[in-house]
Amino acid sequence: MSSPNQNRRVFLFLQGPHGPFFNGLGRMLRAAGCTVWRVGFNAGDRAFWFHPASYISYHGTPEAWPETVTTLYDERKVTDIVLYGDTRPIHAEAVAAAKARGIRVHVFEEGYLRPYWVTYERGGSNGNSRLMDLSIPDMQSALELSDMEAPLPPSHWGDMRHHVFYGALYHWFVMFRNGKYRNFRPHRDLPVTKEFQLYLQRLLLMPLQAIERRLATLRIRNGGFPYHLALLQLEHDSSFQKHSPFSTMTEFLEEVFAGFAAGAPAHHHLVVKAHPLEDGRVPIRKEVRRLSRKFGLKGRVHYVRGGKLAALLNETRSAVTVNSTAGQQVLWRGIPIKVFGNAVYAKPEFVSTQALRDFFAAAKRPDNRAYKDYRRFLLETSQVPGGFYSRSGRRQLLRQVVDMMLAHDDPYDALKEGTAAPRQQLRLVK
Repeated sequence: MSSPNQNRRVFLFLQGPHGPFFNGLGRMLRAAGCTVWRVGFNAGDRAFWFHPASYISYHGTPEAWPETVTTLYDERKVTDIVLYGDTRPIHAEAVAAAKARGIRVHVFEEGYLRPYWVTYERGGSNGNSRLMDLSIPDMQSALELSDMEAPLPPSHWGDMRHHVFYGALYHWFVMFRNGKYRNFRPHRDLPVTKEFQLYLQRLLLMPLQAIERRLATLRIRNGGFPYHLALLQLEHDSSFQKHSPFSTMTEFLEEVFAGFAAGAPAHHHLVVKAHPLEDGRVPIRKEVRRLSRKFGLKGRVHYVRGGKLAALLNETRSAVTVNSTAGQQVLWRGIPIKVFGNAVYAKPEFVSTQALRDFFAAAKRPDNRAYKDYRRFLLETSQVPGGFYSRSGRRQLLRQVVDMMLAHDDPYDALKEGTAAPRQQLRLVK
């Protein structure tokens, strides 16, 4: 548990999820007696931080950032840094410098068991997570200290509309109010104007795309054919770019189509499921049509734009992905899955090691008991109920995660040492 007096803790916030979550987190840490600073790299960062006295504008170049962040650590006597994702260049450089000085690194990410949970870890996330080196027996040993019943995932999607809204608003500020941050460079290659256009387009087209998605799903479910799922990710997502063997989604699709054509029974179909936030910057539908012709799969391939996965998972034979967190939903249902990249759930007990053509021909079932232990381990450690984007989701997240940040032990050690605080009961985010 945390000490009643946290006056010696100095937190430096870097970039967070779009919206006011980091501001609320900083406010609560100040209430706990900590000193809190926030570095802003653009007008979008500034717009969602409502405590001017603690805001530090960074106007320098990316090349000057490593020297600047080490100076900040020393001058402000920083004990902890807080960031969202650990692979964008400014975060990777800050994390390396922090670890060299013994500074705690608090990393937030979208939930490994999304959509309802948020990930909180120390040191790194995704391919840099401590989960990568923890075996199932390690987790089972830690769980001997717990008798918690793992909650079922809710059917409600959570706060997707809020996510898209805050993304559009953030990029509006960067586009039209960024005069003081002339050296700012986005961590993605796409210009900010295009990012804003895509977020706005996504927000406006959500109702029409939902209708298109439902019709495509109905055609598949009523088609009467066995099918396999290819779960796509955002091509620009850090877990895809930093922790996979592919540089583009087309490369992944090419391998999937080749394996399916070589191994799947002739009456089986392939369903390509886009990421819920896919915004058209990559011509996925066009690539699906091209590859269908190339591998002689005309009439056997279906494309579904985003949306919930459950309706398609209920009847699929298997699933393939690079390292999408959607793989957790596949495993929770006991469905065979093959992954190509580094993923926190890619454990040999429940992820296929078969060659792709053999996997599509006759996929082996996962060890569902081992996966249930893995899932319960996550729910007792790094997966925190709540969300970044809706008001009720943020409230629920803050009730739990601030004490976790102030605690001596990180979430994984806390369970092993018996110092983990009781977990909240599951509630839906409205």
